[in-house]
Amino acid sequence: MDKLWYLSRISIFDSLSPEDFKEIDMMAPISHFNAVPKGTLIQTPEHHRDGLFFVKTGKLRMFKVNVEGKQFTAAILGSGNMFGEIDSLSFGTHDMYIETIEETLICSVLREHFEKFLLKRPELAMRFLKVLSNQLKEKEELLEKLAIGNVEDRVLHLLLKLSEQFGTENDCFVKIDFPLTHQEIANMIGVTRESVTTILKDLSQKGIIRTGRMQISVHLQKISAYLNHAEF
Repeated sequence: MDKLWYLSRISIFDSLSPEDFKEIDMMAPISHFNAVPKGTLIQTPEHHRDGLFFVKTGKLRMFKVNVEGKQFTAAILGSGNMFGEIDSLSFGTHDMYIETIEETLICSVLREHFEKFLLKRPELAMRFLKVLSNQLKEKEELLEKLAIGNVEDRVLHLLLKLSEQFGTENDCFVKIDFPLTHQEIANMIGVTRESVTTILKDLSQKGIIRTGRMQISVHLQKISAYLNHAEF
């Protein structure tokens, strides 16, 4: 698939003309064609790049690290998502670690080129601001839940978020559509693998989740009720 096809899948660009996409394509050169391997740290708070970046395929994890060295996931970005910083727009990523959790392809747009592009399209700039506002709100809410909740709540909130973003329905369950190990979940919420294993086993026995080999399916109704401490 070519870059124009990938850009057209990003919802914020859905009103652009073919000529607009060609202009973005011209100013968004790909520096390499090899996918970034899983588990690659592509940014740290000390080393970040200006510009906007589009996830073409794969998934990234944005996270913070506290003074004790525990990691807290702020967002999972999949195909069609964006991150980065330019003078007029900020996705709030400069102080984040960003790591691939799948083999990932990324397309970049230089800051000065994209800002000139937006100046000619104020309606697109307003849409960007709305997307930014929503993403920043979601990121802060998830960070708060993962930082102050007990371990079970952290696991539940993370699984609920992932099922909403990357879920495929199957009966009453929603399958999280990428492999997840217990250690990866532990890394995302700053707890031990043993704690995650114990909690997932308990949730499975209660019928809130189903687990397989690196696969988790979530019963949305039950997990929501459980988080609200209601009967189900």
